[in-house]
Amino acid sequence: MPPSQSFEVFGGIVEFLSWSDEFCVLRGTVPPGSVVPLHRHPDAEDFLILSGTQQVLVAGDSGLQWRDAHAGDYVRVPGNAPHAHRNVTDRPAVDLIVTTARLGRFFQEVGRPMTDGLAPPTPEEVANFVAVSERYGYVLGTPEENAAVGITMPVFSG
Repeated sequence: MPPSQSFEVFGGIVEFLSWSDEFCVLRGTVPPGSVVPLHRHPDAEDFLILSGTQQVLVAGDSGLQWRDAHAGDYVRVPGNAPHAHRNVTDRPAVDLIVTTARLGRFFQEVGRPMTDGLAPPTPEEVANFVAVSERYGYVLGTPEENAAVGITMPVFSG
């Protein structure tokens, strides 16, 4: 994959900065009002918040907890840990993400190349996202699990 290839994944944008057989480095942009719903996968992810603020749902002392992550903060999400992100501010949040090449391939399969422009996901794209997630062994939170942590995701609720 050439560096700087970008994909939209349900409103968020991932830009590939570096790629190898083992890992990839991405720039992730979470626009204002965007949500990455509750999910888990075997791939660890490391986030360095470059700009903006986002809330990250991670395991805490008393279960899953929302934590504000600001520019300069580092967030590690171990493999198979349930997690979610949301941007409740009026500015984009931008992360440097280091993860596995496998998760990078997942983004390629489910994302829409940025050359196609931004648009709401089609029913076919949602179905593809669910099918590819299952094939990779990724687990998506149910509408009830998302609601329990304060996330409403109509695109996955139908």
